[in-house]
Order: sequence, then structure tokens, then C-alpha cells
Amino acid sequence: VVAVNSTLLTINAGDYIFYTDWAWTSYTVFSISQTLMLVVGATYYLTFTGVPGTATYYGLIMTVYTWVAKGAWFALGYPYDFIVTPVWLPSAMLLDLAYWATKKNKHSLILFGGVLVGMSLPLFNMVNLITVADPLETAFKYPRPTLPPYMTPIEPQVGKFYNSPVALGAGAGAVLSVTFAALGCKLNTWT
Repeated sequence: VVAVNSTLLTINAGDYIFYTDWAWTSYTVFSISQTLMLVVGATYYLTFTGVPGTATYYGLIMTVYTWVAKGAWFALGYPYDFIVTPVWLPSAMLLDLAYWATKKNKHSLILFGGVLVGMSLPLFNMVNLITVADPLETAFKYPRPTLPPYMTPIEPQVGKFYNSPVALGAGAGAVLSVTFAALGCKLNTWT
């Protein structure tokens, strides 16, 4: 249930590839939202089972669910590289590693695991974006016929608001993920 809901909440988190003036702002916000949904669910599963590796399994569930849901793009004629592949798995592995390395210490999992996930996911997300076809070019090559004029992609103003969306996302994610990791642990103790 947690994995399904987390996936539903992050299913459109790749839509910042329809570039607008707010593209990098959207990148940061979506990176943080994906980080928080990953860490709360993965921590919940991890502490529920007590088995290192469960967080990675949770990330895999989210990835597969998202691929299935995003499969609708195929029916619309978009190429595969238009779909931003979820990059939760490496961050989930770091969460497992933190839990395993601290001998299943829940407080270390919250602090170290939360920080690791929060700092790593925006970085992996950017690496992922670099490896796919240019989103702006793709958006113009495969225009959605039903797009209203105000949603037409326009040139991104990179650096208009700040210079590094990865650093901003990682910094904010590292702080917020600790709180959400604690929430994931707390979900196991509510009665």
C-alpha cells in the first residue's frame, strides 16, 4: 500500500522536462518530493522487516510501478527516452547500507540514511537527465496536439533563479529527509 501510494505521488515528477522558465525550480522541487516519498516508504519497510535490502526492494517496486504507469506515453507515440527513468534505486541502496553498517541502529538509519538519500537523489536525477535526449528538442518534435498555447514549451532560463539546482535540491533534501526517515520509523510504532 505504501509503495503504491508513494508511486502515485511521484508519478508525474518527471514532467519538468516540459521546459518552462521555471524548469530548474521545478527540478529542485520534484527532486525533493521524490526524495521524501522514497525515504519515508523505504524506511517504513526497512524498519518493519528489519532486513537490510528491503529499502532497495521498495525502490524497485516504485520503479516498476512507474514504468508501467508511464507506459501510457508509448500509446501516444512518444519515444522511450522521453520518459525520465526513476532513479530511486541507488539512493535506496545507500539507505540499506546505512542500516546495515550501523548494525540496524534505527537512530543512525534516520540520521545517516536520511542525509545520504537527501543528498544523493538530486545528483542521480541530474545524471539521469544528462543521459536522455534533449527534452526541449523532444517536446517540440513530438508536440501534444491537445496542449493549450500557455503550456507550449519555451526556452529554459538556466541559472535565472539560482546557479545549481542540484546543490539546492541536495541541501534541502538532506535536511528534510532526516525528518521523513523519522516519520517512516514512527509509522511502525503507531497503534
